[in-house]
Amino acid sequence: MILVTGATGLVGTHLLVKLIKEKQQVRALYRSEAKKEHARKVVSYYFGQQNTEIFDTIDWVKADIIDIPALTEAFDNVSHVYHCAAWITFNPKHSKKLRKINIEGTANIVNLCLIHRVKKLCHVSSIATLEEDPAKSFIDETAEWNPETHKSIYAITKYGAEMEVWRGAQENLQVIIVNPGIIIGPGFFDNGSGYLFKRIHAGMKYYTRGTTGYVAIEDVTNIMLQLMMGHYHNERYVLVGENLSYKEAFTMIANALNKPVPTQEASPFLLKFAYYLQWIGHFFFRTKRSIFKSSIRSALSTSFYKNDKVKEELNHTFTPIERAIEETATLFLKQH
Repeated sequence: MILVTGATGLVGTHLLVKLIKEKQQVRALYRSEAKKEHARKVVSYYFGQQNTEIFDTIDWVKADIIDIPALTEAFDNVSHVYHCAAWITFNPKHSKKLRKINIEGTANIVNLCLIHRVKKLCHVSSIATLEEDPAKSFIDETAEWNPETHKSIYAITKYGAEMEVWRGAQENLQVIIVNPGIIIGPGFFDNGSGYLFKRIHAGMKYYTRGTTGYVAIEDVTNIMLQLMMGHYHNERYVLVGENLSYKEAFTMIANALNKPVPTQEASPFLLKFAYYLQWIGHFFFRTKRSIFKSSIRSALSTSFYKNDKVKEELNHTFTPIERAIEETATLFLKQH
């Protein structure tokens, strides 16, 4: 039996599609009926509305990764675990909740893998945990965490989660860590990269000068399956198909949605002004904030990621990001 945590998120749901196609026995964790129903719609998109019974072949278990009793039952007869569950936010006010879910939740998964003698664990991390080396022009699997530099609370908790996974490796659990860039894939448009499609579709004039790594969802799930089915273990893999500037990525999305391309650069001064404006609005009127110091640093940073390891070891060819954007935009336009 294969267990998938975070099965109703972007990576988890698309992973379910792959596992079903491989005719694997799958158990999936979910936290709410609404999220489970949304996952059903995404699965139906790939198999056709008439094949909804395929979704019911999954053994669905309602459990939270910080709920140890419910989680313990979900591990019954499990041989492999894909840990996709995590919470993403850059708001420092939610630091306690982030630590609880991302670090403590991962520790629970690792502990139960050890107790139940699980054969292999695949943990979905992030390029946010990979530190830039001033001596190199790129970031790869050899990148080391530097506790002295400024980090988002999200990056800190994802790094903490990785430490829990490596602890499991030291106790003879076979593990794989994947560090994907910004994941592009259809079905989820209220958060993550999907929210960009919603923003640009509504009209967005500005872009930022930064550069980062992007990867198609099909690459992420295909590589995870290969790594789990093969002899690979106790290794990390950077999953980045292309390094793109935010301007390039936003332009591709706008073109795919037939919307105006963002043409104005958001300068550091403008971003800081927006940050303080939001802070004042939140302080006096409790309005919602979307800009934080860590997100400004990210928007302005230029990072290039190298994917040679996964390409060489798995002989993998990455999907062009433009194609992934076009496929994602097609589903977005059908739903909006």
